[in-house]
Amino acid sequence: MPFRPKPSAFALLLCLLCATASRAAPHRLVVSSGDCRDAELSGQSKAFYDALRARPEQRVLGVPEFAERLFPASSRSFEDLQRQLDAAQDQFYEGRNARASQLLDDALRDIRRLPPGEPRWKLFAHAQLLLGLNQRALGKTKDSDAAFLQVLRLQPKYQLDPDQYAPSIRQAFEKLRRDLARTPKVKLSLKSTLPASDVYLEGLGVGQTPLTLELPAGAYELSMVKGDAVSFPRQVQAQGADTPLLVDLAYEGSVTAAPFPCLSATDGNEERTLSHAVRLGGTLGVEEVIVVRLERPSSGPKWFAATVLNVEGGQKLREGGFKTQGLDAPGEALSALVDFVTTGRSPSNLVVMNNANGKAPWDAGSNRGTAAASGTGADLTAPNLLSEADVSGSVASPRRGLRTASYVAVGAGVAALGGAGVVRLLAQKDLNGLEDRRAANGGQLVSTDARAVALRDSLVGKSHLMTGLLVGGGAAVVTGAVLFLVSSPAKPAPVTLGVAADGTGAAASVSGSF
Repeated sequence: MPFRPKPSAFALLLCLLCATASRAAPHRLVVSSGDCRDAELSGQSKAFYDALRARPEQRVLGVPEFAERLFPASSRSFEDLQRQLDAAQDQFYEGRNARASQLLDDALRDIRRLPPGEPRWKLFAHAQLLLGLNQRALGKTKDSDAAFLQVLRLQPKYQLDPDQYAPSIRQAFEKLRRDLARTPKVKLSLKSTLPASDVYLEGLGVGQTPLTLELPAGAYELSMVKGDAVSFPRQVQAQGADTPLLVDLAYEGSVTAAPFPCLSATDGNEERTLSHAVRLGGTLGVEEVIVVRLERPSSGPKWFAATVLNVEGGQKLREGGFKTQGLDAPGEALSALVDFVTTGRSPSNLVVMNNANGKAPWDAGSNRGTAAASGTGADLTAPNLLSEADVSGSVASPRRGLRTASYVAVGAGVAALGGAGVVRLLAQKDLNGLEDRRAANGGQLVSTDARAVALRDSLVGKSHLMTGLLVGGGAAVVTGAVLFLVSSPAKPAPVTLGVAADGTGAAASVSGSF
């Protein structure tokens, strides 16, 4: 019987393969390294980030999102928040408890974003005590006690001002203090990679590392500070007999968000900086990190360089840079560097591409000679395009995508061919049954024999399905073979493909050098 493939199923298979092969651009983070207070570094890093982000196909983590996720900052000052707490207190005394609750909840969200220290803790304690008063006025005793305990659990000796709190409130507060003293405590053991780091819980300074605290079980907001190094704020769940925590303040403290995302690297340890960059990419959930920096050799021109790192594998994908003068990077050179970063190649000779065959011109002790600069400022000793060996490393990411797609395509093809074999076995059972019915009817198929008609229809359907699986599986295997050859580092030899189908089945052939 003739085979008429179903276009929808075949088109779906091709769409699946195409979608797998054509990966979207990786999600990237741009971060500078060096002296984070250097205005020239921040300015040129921001210019590179803007040039990359302007490309419509690129996915780049935004600078505001970077700051919000790692260092969420309050939009209001201490004075603004104190005034809001005063307004909430006025609403409470005027009996507008719902409005007071709104003001207090809003203030607490911003108070938790303030820098840790005594001023923040005082605001936090004031807001929690006001919240406890307001919740009691609303008849929510449990919520009121929870707010009071937010203060007592960190300052068990806190005393309420008798001029501001009624005797009944002070009595309830004292009962909570006594109950808390009898509550079993858990140990919170804190260490830092920078010794003698200041530890803050909810903004209150509680000591220096290494530090062991006995606290009521629960969640606490923790920050560590050592000089200019500030950890990422985090929620710590103190539970069980002991909760140990080590904060890598050497890494977290090297990260800043303003004026541009930056890794402080003033000691010249490039490996540690790149390691921190990979960790930062993992923290933020991106696929690649682009580390940009200013290179100032002891002699010769200044360079703006970019290193692309793969977060999952932790390896360097490519590195390039261009000569720069003054505070502003030339637009043409920035565009060429963006081309190189995203594709591994650059159409402009403005960008020098570092590779394993030799040191970059900005590396100390470089063995490359320095030719006279052309009118565009290009280093003519550097290749305009990567050599064949360099391409294999520079375009590793796209080739890995094609290689993955080839595996998926071959796997889908093998699965389809295996499915065709299963369908063939099922069809044999129907065929045997049909032969039995034909023998019972004198060697003929009778239209009034419902069982024979059902077996015939089932056999026809399985034949169509089997042929479709054979053709689709063969096409998938051929596609996978082509993608595998394209993704190979060596140039593939010519390949001849063939697919044939008839009423009895289908066949696929691939010929060439592998």
